[in-house]
Amino acid sequence: MNHSRRLLTVLAAAASLTAVRAVAQPAPSSTLIRNALIIDGRGTPGVRGDVRVTGDRIVAVGQLTPAAGDRVVDARGLAIAPGFIDTHSHHDRGIFSARDAKAMVSQGITTIVVGQDGGGMNLRALFARLDTQPVAVNVASYAGHGAIREAVLGAKYERRATAREQTRMEQLLRAEMQAGALGLSTGLEYDPGIYASEAEVLALAKVAGAAGGRYISHMRSEDRDFWPALREIITIGRVNRMPVQVSHIKLGMRDLWGQADSVIRVLDRARAEGVQITADIYPYLQWQANLGVLYPKRNFADSAETAFILAHLNTADDILFNRVDGHPEYRGKTLAQVAALRGRSPGRTMMDMLAEPGGSGAGIIAKGMDDADVATLIRWPFTNVCSDGLSSGLHPRGFGSFPKVLGPYVRDRSLFSTEEAVRKMTSLSAANVGITQRGVIAPGYFADLVLFDPGTVADRASFDTPQAQATGIASVWVNGVLVFEGGTATGRTAGKALRRAKTR
Repeated sequence: MNHSRRLLTVLAAAASLTAVRAVAQPAPSSTLIRNALIIDGRGTPGVRGDVRVTGDRIVAVGQLTPAAGDRVVDARGLAIAPGFIDTHSHHDRGIFSARDAKAMVSQGITTIVVGQDGGGMNLRALFARLDTQPVAVNVASYAGHGAIREAVLGAKYERRATAREQTRMEQLLRAEMQAGALGLSTGLEYDPGIYASEAEVLALAKVAGAAGGRYISHMRSEDRDFWPALREIITIGRVNRMPVQVSHIKLGMRDLWGQADSVIRVLDRARAEGVQITADIYPYLQWQANLGVLYPKRNFADSAETAFILAHLNTADDILFNRVDGHPEYRGKTLAQVAALRGRSPGRTMMDMLAEPGGSGAGIIAKGMDDADVATLIRWPFTNVCSDGLSSGLHPRGFGSFPKVLGPYVRDRSLFSTEEAVRKMTSLSAANVGITQRGVIAPGYFADLVLFDPGTVADRASFDTPQAQATGIASVWVNGVLVFEGGTATGRTAGKALRRAKTR
């Protein structure tokens, strides 16, 4: 039986979602979603009404009458919002082997922005593959400074670039911008970006800006040298007159906790001076990176530095190992637990591990933020929600970030309204990274949509069950195609490669 003629029934786990019904008609020319609370993504109060989709676009919003050929979906009062845009994502890892993108669509994400932390390159090939082998979500990407730098400087990148190397990096970046990159991303706490001078980064960002692109950065420091790092990204925005975004903004050091208001004042002052600075954030107190990132000078054998880290950044109980080459038994254990297994102090254990082959690359999850700071930073009007997530591993942000904001942050803690939360996941996200025609429910926009229950939506992923699926997400459409329904990814791959529009 032809799929388009099947009776579509939305099967939901939660009782509140079992009332959502989809009635299919033969060869529908459009989909009419009726009786929904329309939260349009602009932050304005939700209104009751209907949304009509034809092809991959929204064509009408309001009080609508079914037409011949409509597939009618009765939302039964659930909220409909633009699909969520994950502006800092690592979900591209393995996405071609899991094209249904379950980790994303199950939490309402319809677009991911990859190439983060300096890691994106060869975008022409990536986008060409997405054109012929689409996945369930849209994919946009930045060009990565780190990838470009390593391609030019080679394995011996622990130095300043020469003038010739700088020119070659700029040439490669121009090619990536021509391929459709949104702009330049950096990961200045990571190799090889950490060795780049401020002048190198400023000049490369200028190339991206001249092509109409942006700059997004995992800053040089999120702890000891936070304030100089923040000044650097503001300077890039000011000098190059280009939009800049702070990746997963945080105060990742105990000595900085309680200073989020000061961060907001600095950001507001920069914006008042004309700097187009924005930020994204995930709703967790734990970050995920590698063990070596704790040592900005890469002085892994320095016992004083190690003692400083464990006293000011993360305690031995707050560092959880996600992956350690050669030691699979350490996965899911804290540094304190591994130290006990080894019979050494936590500091000595950390230095010993760093001295082992590949030790600096050991994957860790570390609790480093203060809840009150996260709440303050996420409320800033120019901060949008992201996941920084993977579809695997021990961090729950890969499956839970967006429902966690809609549930605990909105419904339980009243940090802001549902409408404001949706704005921070949709239109603001699109504006902050330069994605057009998405993020708003309005005629002419692409039909990326999520139907959810504001009363039950919540994350279920935890550090014990990091891939647990969220609740309260009823249906998700990408470019007008149903990709998630009744708790299950449909397997339809309707996503598109989103290339930056050529504006210059």
